[in-house]
Amino acid sequence: MRVTVLAGGTGGTKLAHGFALLEDAVDLSIAANVGDDTEIHGLVVSPDVDTLLYTLSGLVDRERGWGIAGDTMSAHAQFERLGEPTWFTVGDADLATHVHRTRRLRHGDRLTDVVGDMAVSLGIRARVLPATDDRHRTIVETDVGALAFQEYFVRLRQQPVVRAVRYDGVGQPTPEVLEAIASADLVVIGPSNPIVSIEPILVLPGVREAVAAVRARTVAVSPIVAGRALKGPADRMLESLGHEVSALGVARLYADIVEHFVVDEADADLAPRIEEELGLAVEVLPTVMRTDDDRRRLAAALVALA
Repeated sequence: MRVTVLAGGTGGTKLAHGFALLEDAVDLSIAANVGDDTEIHGLVVSPDVDTLLYTLSGLVDRERGWGIAGDTMSAHAQFERLGEPTWFTVGDADLATHVHRTRRLRHGDRLTDVVGDMAVSLGIRARVLPATDDRHRTIVETDVGALAFQEYFVRLRQQPVVRAVRYDGVGQPTPEVLEAIASADLVVIGPSNPIVSIEPILVLPGVREAVAAVRARTVAVSPIVAGRALKGPADRMLESLGHEVSALGVARLYADIVEHFVVDEADADLAPRIEEELGLAVEVLPTVMRTDDDRRRLAAALVALA
């Protein structure tokens, strides 16, 4: 079965890994958020793409959910000695990833090709597809002013209240992403932050329309469980931007492009409301992915839906 996952952040990455764990049962493509991308120490850093690469290759630091397990910090310590900003932690092995990516981009290679080659080098079978090869950076308008996403997320620890979201750069989706959506037997919108992990993908010209065109075989998984985000600021963002902080609130954001919606067992009481108000087919499944088996079981249940 051909499966395409739209993913960013922790939840989407875990679910993408669950599909990868199904091995030969799934031909997996992942459209990855690049709105989080930034420059650190003069290097191009792509946090969501790298977390996918590290997770799918088994390198990820599972306790933190990002970075490489067992990475050392010699370069980071030296940057600090030299007076460089060090609010964004970059390990030594992680630094090699950023150097490699930056060198190739400066030579004119597409980000899609760079990431594809990195995936092959790391033994990853899935296609990890940056949503765009163009500059497409998420800017959050907050109560302390406009902030680049990593300034908000890492340096200020998501404390400012988000009032609006916009983008720096005019990105176009890659042909690979559009083809992966159009040809998939199952399109999955992962349980990622709908505002800053999924919307940066959907806002690219033609992507939302491409998903809507296959809505009969598209499912979204709620990242809000029992009125809260499991990790990150999704619940606070939804509230400050005027959306209901619930699985129903998330379903409303996707109602025009999906036919199926998955809520956690903790939100089973919302299923009838979502079905009645939005006309979506709702499945109640255990969506909290604490272990690899949890990830695999959720992915298998979504395959069964198709």
